[in-house]
Amino acid sequence: MNVMRRLKSIASSRSSISDSGGDSFTKRAKFDQESEFKATGESNISDRSTPGPEHHMASTSSETVASTSNAASSSSNITEKLDLDQLPNEMHEMRIRDEKTTGHYDKDVGSNVINGNGTEAGQIITTVVGGRGGHPKQTISYMAERVVGTGSFGVVFQAKCMERGEPVAIKKVLQDKRYKNRELQIMHLLDHPNTVQLKHYFFSTTEKNELYLNLVLEFVPETVFRVSKHYCRMNRHMPFFYVQLYTYQICRALNYLHRVVGVCHRDIKPQNLLVNPQTHHLKICDFGSAKMLVPGEPNISYICSRFYRAPELIFGATEYTTAIDMWSVGCVMAELLLGQPLFPGESGVDQLVEIIKKLGTPTREEIKCMNPKYTEFKFPQIKAHPWHKIFNRKIPPEALDLVSRLLQYSPNLRCTAIEACAHPFFDDLRDPTACLPNGRALPPLFDFTAQELAGASPELRQRLIPEHARA
Repeated sequence: MNVMRRLKSIASSRSSISDSGGDSFTKRAKFDQESEFKATGESNISDRSTPGPEHHMASTSSETVASTSNAASSSSNITEKLDLDQLPNEMHEMRIRDEKTTGHYDKDVGSNVINGNGTEAGQIITTVVGGRGGHPKQTISYMAERVVGTGSFGVVFQAKCMERGEPVAIKKVLQDKRYKNRELQIMHLLDHPNTVQLKHYFFSTTEKNELYLNLVLEFVPETVFRVSKHYCRMNRHMPFFYVQLYTYQICRALNYLHRVVGVCHRDIKPQNLLVNPQTHHLKICDFGSAKMLVPGEPNISYICSRFYRAPELIFGATEYTTAIDMWSVGCVMAELLLGQPLFPGESGVDQLVEIIKKLGTPTREEIKCMNPKYTEFKFPQIKAHPWHKIFNRKIPPEALDLVSRLLQYSPNLRCTAIEACAHPFFDDLRDPTACLPNGRALPPLFDFTAQELAGASPELRQRLIPEHARA
């Protein structure tokens, strides 16, 4: 159905939206069925330098989840491309492209190329690391245990380091020698308690002479998606304290990525949020879509998984900012509170409809803030749906306030990651007596580095680091 027709239908009758989010319960059921081991109907086509698996792998209830994205769930944006002809003409400017480099792919001196698939259970993969800066070379062997995700461009499998006896996740991505792998470049820069750690990488070839990059990542046993789904199966909402704890750690990680590394993740969603179910320590993974955004340089707008895609991307903006990640955080937080996606669009067109159903029709000024080049303003006038009616249980006003500050049409009005960390919604975490429900200590939350706090006012620093956590 055409987007205008949908919106006019909604404008004439708001009965399509109930206090619990309208037809999203039906869509949630469909979402659950499609998200576990297969694509959700949209494969994330991005301007990443080398394509790779997108979604974090989901496991069965008796299985654990490795620490990289579900290659199987990664096919989520391809079929959506077929819906673009239903959008207003100005939205057709969504472009899908890769950035070519002048030379061939440069392999680091410390890496080596091995032969074979290396993904069959029991297969031993032996590689050599080191040999730089006077460090001796070291042989490391990995035993493949099981494939946990497959996709168009690679595979993710769980393995065990033979020398150390520790589990790892290996993300195996097909390489195109014409392009540099942006994910590897970014992973080299990361050093934060809330981002997944790159332990090692190596290259492998197949009988077809295809070259694969293998990213050896720390193993984290669960995802926020799986944890949330666990509560849904029990017809329960996620405990409010966990919503606070997970959302805070996402914001802290994004503050590090945005302000310290200068990277926009561009695919924040529950499947890409790893969590240790014992410590509830959260880490962001899958940097296959991540990019350093340079002011004045265009980026593709067809990016980010649909349910979590910022509206400026739907309006075809190419000079967007890290505010698109903050929109995604708002969507994730709302989903954890609701137990279902807030904007469960079934296509690119439907996604815009779902957003307008909740937030109302954007004003001319808001559309210009999202994309100054967009000139079509003939949208039916739909009033915003009150937040307290969308969240059909007793949600504290601080939670609704933070959601509303994150889910703003105008990107420059969304709160930044560091501002979000200081929001009163997280005051419970700053309480000196705060601990996990089982009595264990909280994961590290307040050990900010000088780089993370650079530019923050004294007042903001005081809010971010409670007195009991100050050195």
